[in-house]
Amino acid sequence: MVATNRNEVQTNYDRKTELKAFDDTKEGVKGLVDAGVTEIPRIFHHPPDEYSIHDFSDPEETQYSIPVIDLEGLFDSTKQKEIVAKVGDASETWGFFQIVNHGIPVDVLEEIKNGVRRFYEQDTEVKKELYGRDHVRNPVLYNSNFDLYSAPATNWRDTFLCYMAPTPTKAEDLPEVCRDILVEYSDQVMKLGKLLFDLLSEALGLKPSHLNDIDCSEGLLFLGHYYPPCPQPELTLGTTKHADNSFLTVLLQDHIGGLQVLHQNKWIDVPPVPGALVVNIGDLLQLISNDRFKSIEHRVLANRRGPRVSIASFFCTGFLPLPRLYGPIKELLSEDNPPKYRETTVRDYVAYFNEKGLDGTSALSHFMV
Repeated sequence: MVATNRNEVQTNYDRKTELKAFDDTKEGVKGLVDAGVTEIPRIFHHPPDEYSIHDFSDPEETQYSIPVIDLEGLFDSTKQKEIVAKVGDASETWGFFQIVNHGIPVDVLEEIKNGVRRFYEQDTEVKKELYGRDHVRNPVLYNSNFDLYSAPATNWRDTFLCYMAPTPTKAEDLPEVCRDILVEYSDQVMKLGKLLFDLLSEALGLKPSHLNDIDCSEGLLFLGHYYPPCPQPELTLGTTKHADNSFLTVLLQDHIGGLQVLHQNKWIDVPPVPGALVVNIGDLLQLISNDRFKSIEHRVLANRRGPRVSIASFFCTGFLPLPRLYGPIKELLSEDNPPKYRETTVRDYVAYFNEKGLDGTSALSHFMV
């Protein structure tokens, strides 16, 4: 009965006006929490089916856990074959895996999390100068919910983002409170990404340089997410169910947790592992691998604890007007495995994905043959 009443409320208010009022504060979700809200505004209410399985507990669920792959020994040919096999298996069955001994020092991981925290906890007036929704005009963009005006429900999350490749954001344009570590961390993630694309190429039976040669690692977008503590986490989500519009995403999460992956129609927790990074296949890699690798839906729960900080590094050139067309890789196709997708530029894919917003459906289906 409560759910029905809340759905009635959802339809009996001027959502657009409330969204604009929230956006106009330029203070994001953190601004609401700083103001001491004890009940979340209606724009954040998600329909019941979105969170009815928050408390999902199945004795079988403990049998499932995201693969954790140790990259140590990559330069030993026997170990490398084992690692390639594990990466391939995880990419085909889970679309997600965690990596340890990846080469990025723990102090760099800790400092980038601290740097993102410093960004959000600095003076509100400084942040407001970066608040906006125009990716083209603003080298660093800070806002709450990129799809605020198109998504069916608002997420309990603020984000700032900037491009670190192929044309890095100028150092003087980066937020002063995290400038140096942002550059350092992104350099390290770019090196790691190129290594991961080598492993993924081999797992597909291609020469190691194939995915790097076709520019899968050309673009790098840095996103610093901030999930403030939520007074009513059962009514909303930190991030709605979605897949990523990248070739590959490398995610650093803090100790709080809340990330879940949809595996065999069950939400499986991705527990924080100290020093580990989470890697997931993006839509564009599923497209060019012709569904061999899977871009899997995932979400983030809202939490009374917080703030939760996570850093997502998207290997994707986003809105850059690059002409290269991406379709299923010819070497992977056969009579038995014809192309499932039409060719697209990265820009067209990202534009469709962003216009659609996080509405709980896949953008990939729009590009099927």
